[in-house]
Amino acid sequence: MAVDVKYRTSARATGGRDGQSGTTDGTFNVKLTVPKELGGPGGEGVNPEQLFATGYSACFLGAMKFVASQGGPKVPADATVTATVGIGPRSEGGFGLEISLEVALPGVPKAEAEALVAKAHQVCPYSNATRNNIDFKLNVV
Repeated sequence: MAVDVKYRTSARATGGRDGQSGTTDGTFNVKLTVPKELGGPGGEGVNPEQLFATGYSACFLGAMKFVASQGGPKVPADATVTATVGIGPRSEGGFGLEISLEVALPGVPKAEAEALVAKAHQVCPYSNATRNNIDFKLNVV
């Protein structure tokens, strides 16, 4: 499927999961630390799964606002998307991810909220990139 790209960005990592990563334009830089659960020291720093969860939650909220602008219910200012990303060994070898999104749309009737979230899941680029290749759960609270 072709994509009419409107924006590109680049990031560079050094040192792997226990190093540094940042955008090549210098606007974002982060220290990386392997979590204790994966055999690392933990402590200060973030890991790729935290960065992925942060990006996915923000992007999905943006997708909901896009859907709302196309005639869906208004997304309240206090709406939240919590993305939880898990990582672990796969039975086929290597490592895999699982993702769950918990969406809160205060004041929006449950049926309308679920319809909005379902449509957002169809347009969100993170959802499109991960669909049908990882364990995924979507919950409207």
